Amino acid sequence: MGISTFFSMAKTLYVAKKMSKTLPDENAPGSMGYLVQLNAAKYPNKVALLCENEELTWGQFNARANQLAHRLSADGVGMGDVVALMMENRLEFLISLAAIGKVGAIGGLINTNLRDKGLTHCIELINSRKCIMGEECAGAISEIKDQLHLKDGDDYIYITDKGQYPAPDWAVPFDVFGNNESDVNLPVTETVSMKQDGFYIFTSGTTGLPKAAIQTIGKGHRSAVMAQKLLVQCDESVRLYNCLPLYHTTGLTVGFGTVLQVGGTMFIRRKFSASNFIAEVRKHNTNAFVYIGELCRYLLATESQPDDANNPLTVAFGNGLRPDIWMAFKHRYGFERIGELYGASEGNGAFINILNKDMTVGMAPFPLKIVEYDVLEDAPVKDAKGRCIEVAKGAAGLLLFQITKETPFDGYTNKEASEKKIMRNVIEDGDAYFNTGDLIKQVDVGFAFGLPHYQFSDRVGDTFRWKGENVATNEVGEVINNFPGIETTNVYGVQLPGTDGRAGMAAITLKGGAAAIADIDVAGLSAHICEQLPSYARPVFIRLLQDMDSTGTFKMMKGRFRDEGFDPARVQGDPLLVLKPGGSQYELLDDDFYQKIRAGDAAY
Repeated sequence: MGISTFFSMAKTLYVAKKMSKTLPDENAPGSMGYLVQLNAAKYPNKVALLCENEELTWGQFNARANQLAHRLSADGVGMGDVVALMMENRLEFLISLAAIGKVGAIGGLINTNLRDKGLTHCIELINSRKCIMGEECAGAISEIKDQLHLKDGDDYIYITDKGQYPAPDWAVPFDVFGNNESDVNLPVTETVSMKQDGFYIFTSGTTGLPKAAIQTIGKGHRSAVMAQKLLVQCDESVRLYNCLPLYHTTGLTVGFGTVLQVGGTMFIRRKFSASNFIAEVRKHNTNAFVYIGELCRYLLATESQPDDANNPLTVAFGNGLRPDIWMAFKHRYGFERIGELYGASEGNGAFINILNKDMTVGMAPFPLKIVEYDVLEDAPVKDAKGRCIEVAKGAAGLLLFQITKETPFDGYTNKEASEKKIMRNVIEDGDAYFNTGDLIKQVDVGFAFGLPHYQFSDRVGDTFRWKGENVATNEVGEVINNFPGIETTNVYGVQLPGTDGRAGMAAITLKGGAAAIADIDVAGLSAHICEQLPSYARPVFIRLLQDMDSTGTFKMMKGRFRDEGFDPARVQGDPLLVLKPGGSQYELLDDDFYQKIRAGDAAY
């Protein structure tokens, strides 16, 4: 290690230690709208956002947000009200969210993949006062608006996208770029404090429908500052490439939050495109990239070019970059730093790779325990006194973040759901820990000032991660069980070569003991699943069983099914169906496609 590297690491650690002991003033202003306002005053003519051949300076960004904020205020939206926001990645999304923050309201960030029951549930759960929707999402809202408490003609605000469809008669159109509202700053914005809720991010829990994780303004501010100072280590010259959904934490608070903290510039892409990535990086001169690991794998799957590393990128930061592709990704695109992090929207702790160590989620400036976990029984291992047992160094175990005054657990809007994520009396009487549901292990990364570093191992329990989303197995099972002729459904995640996370698989039994493909309406079941579930939650495989083995516990069966996966040689002759990439109907898994999956060539 060179002397410059040593001092750089030491300086980073000093900043991290200082930050860990300094909480933001909970009474200070700090909403997204307020920070946009500050950047507009400091960098009025500097480009803040680029998207689809459009750009906004910080001054224009602030003015547009003010105009929508004045409209919201005139409509009676104010402190503590909730405004649902459903829109794809584009300039208007951030303008809308800034406007919501400027009046002291809370943004309910709706996943644009949601439909029907899940979409209705999310909007109703947070008791939305208004719903701001993009033209591209109006169809999904129209299908469920009769089930919402919102009033036609008053409570729906329609933001034009491509201009292909006019605003429906039940929504109020608002042109962000052409209206008569005032663009002056609102006095109320400076009274919106750090302790207030800033937005709700929806996350799948261990059971049931999505839950709304509370993001206080202070928590979002802290995450953004940590990313900016410790992971990216940037100033106002940062130009970020961001193609992650802005309704999720990594894209919003970590990605855009970094840019917001320093008045940098962000290129927004509506949808990720591996084939356009390098060309756009060069075109927009972006020097930072925020990722989820799946995108890194997609980029590596493109044909390598001799000049891939000839680009302005210096740092990549995000979560889920697995060790098996880490070095190939880093070297191919010439990154100097990989700022891997780990955390949950609703969680009270995180890991951050601030020392630029390869193949690790980094260190945790938060109190934690890693305890033994029985995967088959889906439960922590307890000693004779009923206490959890800490794992040996290097062994994978369940990650628990301790809940303290300095590391509070804000949880969900639903108090009962929040309580289910808390484990009490873990090590000693009266303690409390947030159960992450993830297996983590300590790894050796060489010299790191004696600070332990960690790797993510797996997700446990009744959720798995696929396409960058958490999938609740019980929710998927309930949807499939509603199809005529289905007796029981057991949903679990299985690993596919060349992919991140786990693909969904459903073992089902039919009423009357039928167990042949001819006994089930495959076309009808396919349509039911595709209509009722977002794309990431649809099982990739279906296994048809004669009966659900009742000799073991349901969790033991899930463990066995997960191990057997979609291997025709291990499923004991049970028929297997597959939903191919881009397909809408399940079909028999034949040997040719099975071999393509095993080779990592199936394009999942």
